[in-house]
Amino acid sequence: MPKISKEAFQTLIEEQVPLATLFGIHTEAIGKGTATLRMHYNPSLIRPGGTIAGPALMAVADVALYAVVQGLIGQVEMAVTTNLTINFLRKPSQNDIVAEARILKLGKRLAVGEVTLFTVGEAEPVAHVTGTYSIPPR
Repeated sequence: MPKISKEAFQTLIEEQVPLATLFGIHTEAIGKGTATLRMHYNPSLIRPGGTIAGPALMAVADVALYAVVQGLIGQVEMAVTTNLTINFLRKPSQNDIVAEARILKLGKRLAVGEVTLFTVGEAEPVAHVTGTYSIPPR
C-alpha cells in the first residue's frame, strides 16, 4: 500500500507544483515503488518539427519520479530532484504521454528511479529517464 494516495498526490502537485498543472499532468496510479502519470496533449507543447518539446517530457518524468518517492516515504514536499537524465528514443506523436515510473533503490537520503515515457496508443517508448531524489532528514 503506497504512503500517499493518487488523489492526495494530485492535490499536492496542483497546490505545490503549479508547473504540473500547466503541462496537464494527471496522476493515474501510485503503487508501492511505482507510479503512472499522464501528460495530456496540448498543441502549445509542440516544438518545430511537430514533436512534443523535450522540457515537457522531462517535466512529466520528473513529476512521475516525485510520485514514486512520495508513495514510498509519504508526503514529504521537500524531497527534491538532484539528478535527471533523459534519453530521447523516438519522436513522440501528437498525443497524450504516459510516464511509467519505478524505484530502483530507496535509501535514507537518496532515492533512485527510472521512468519510461510512451505516447498513448504506441508500444515503443519515446524516452527513458533515470533520476535521483534527495530525501530530507526527518
